Amino acid sequence: MTETVRTDVLIVGSGPAGGTAALALATLDVDHIVITKYSWTANTPRAHITNQRTVEIFRDLGIEADIKAQGTPQPLMGDTVFCTSLTGDEIGRVRTWGTHPSRQADYTLASPSEICDLPQTLLEPILIGHAAARGSHIRFDTEYLSLTQHEDHVAVRVRDRVAGNEYTIEAKYVIGADGGRSQIAKDIDLPFEGQMDVAGSMNIVFHADLTTKVEHRPSVLYWVLQPGSDIGGIGMGLVRMVRPWDEWLIVWGYDINEPPPELDDEAAIQIAHNLIGDDTVPVTIRSTSLWGNNKWYATRYREGRVFCAGDAVHRHPPSNGLGSNTSVQDAYNLAWKLAFVLRGDAGAGLLDSYDAERAPIGRQIVLRANQSIEEFGPIFAALGFSDTSDPDVMNERMRARADNTPEAARQREQLREALELKDYEFNAHGVELGQRYNSCAVVGDGTPEPPYTRDAELYYHPTTWPGARLPHCWLGEGGHKVSTHDIVGKGRFALLTGISGESWRHAAARVSEELGIPIAVYVIGPGREFTDLYDDWARLREVAEDGCVLARPDAHVGWRAAASVADPAGKLRRALELILDRSEGPVNLGDIATESEPATAG
Repeated sequence: MTETVRTDVLIVGSGPAGGTAALALATLDVDHIVITKYSWTANTPRAHITNQRTVEIFRDLGIEADIKAQGTPQPLMGDTVFCTSLTGDEIGRVRTWGTHPSRQADYTLASPSEICDLPQTLLEPILIGHAAARGSHIRFDTEYLSLTQHEDHVAVRVRDRVAGNEYTIEAKYVIGADGGRSQIAKDIDLPFEGQMDVAGSMNIVFHADLTTKVEHRPSVLYWVLQPGSDIGGIGMGLVRMVRPWDEWLIVWGYDINEPPPELDDEAAIQIAHNLIGDDTVPVTIRSTSLWGNNKWYATRYREGRVFCAGDAVHRHPPSNGLGSNTSVQDAYNLAWKLAFVLRGDAGAGLLDSYDAERAPIGRQIVLRANQSIEEFGPIFAALGFSDTSDPDVMNERMRARADNTPEAARQREQLREALELKDYEFNAHGVELGQRYNSCAVVGDGTPEPPYTRDAELYYHPTTWPGARLPHCWLGEGGHKVSTHDIVGKGRFALLTGISGESWRHAAARVSEELGIPIAVYVIGPGREFTDLYDDWARLREVAEDGCVLARPDAHVGWRAAASVADPAGKLRRALELILDRSEGPVNLGDIATESEPATAG
């Protein structure tokens, strides 16, 4: 066939990145097509941790209710157990995913949205279903073959896997969300660093009612140490909750330099029974699959009119639960920028900020996830596994930690310290929420980056410093509570100020008309539409009441003014012109600063 289909954006892949891109573009009324070579969405649970930043994005896209309805809530996620089997000796227990009483306040204060556990098999249909309902054109059984970039479009050759015919889709931009073996990333020759296939793993998905084994210690993860058993080298396997408490996924490792293992249902059931510690439990195997642990990230996400997102550009183990979250956040970052450029509201230079903002995040999460794998080492060392591979010796040393001896006391102390180190895998709140962008789409206010007063990975530090995620706090609207995140987003810029900053309202109206873009303005204070219920916004805004904070469509701060200025419309217009690549000639950054502070690019 010689058929040619035309669209503004072509998305290749319907996973977390592709599905989010489709939903966001549909919400922003951008014409697009999604293709996937598969006949439906994910057929195994794979990714599952859905962190607060991601749920915030789904809140903005109008699907948070569906996420909450189908996800396992935070209180059932957090008693991560280390044991010899689900019915055996419990080696230790760690409060995870913000469920420790001392950490719950951090999570509650940081976001209007709660972390949850939502398997990919449930997430993807939500994304694709809502995207299609809002106008996405979804083509299943359609395989990407190749692309050719032209001055004003990309020609993509695809194959209909049902009919067998090939045809071309011409798109102004292409998003390659085609997963961890991305052909598009190869075709546009993106540069990568790191190593693929560092270690091998197998997933076994099964059904079994394990309520009596786990409901008293509800968790997403149960780590099982069984030296000598045929699981994962040192004898470590993972039993992961998919749905409480009857659907599960086992992860165990194999030597990736050897031929991959072959498992029939009988062998898989035996592994499940070993980890459960009870061979009388009925087990039904649903699937088995192999995958590689990677340490591989792209240093650039774009070539011309083609952008890559998700696993196509960052590939790592599932530690920290960062994979699908970062994929969703990639797509959300890119979608509003494409919408602005395609509408003519921004210059093409805005798209340069996608690389600058997301590639450092991708590198960070790949390194963090791999470091979390390495942080199992101190646990093995504390249990006495470091200098022996003899299963009998390992099991005896693990048992000996219960002895009343000085050696056992030291071992118990080492084990406590080793388990505390897992905080960096399971409670890395700063990694999840603390992203601060530095790009052409951020205009600095001349102030230095705020220091971290607590561990930057473990703790989120709210700030309105340009480039940071807008802090959450509860405002009042007619006596009801709404988040600062509820009044920003929605595909447009928003400006927040106080009663003394009324001049910014008039300035925003003028600039909105001049630039032809909507700017929502919120004057926060008594007697206004939104009140500062607990004075939290006054504590968090880091500008005077007569200053302002400009939030981008993705709820990151694009610019702020410390106080009122002589020409508020001029300052705001020049900041937006920089962010949107609409400057007609050089701009003096000093013109954008308030009188008391010099300005620098973000």
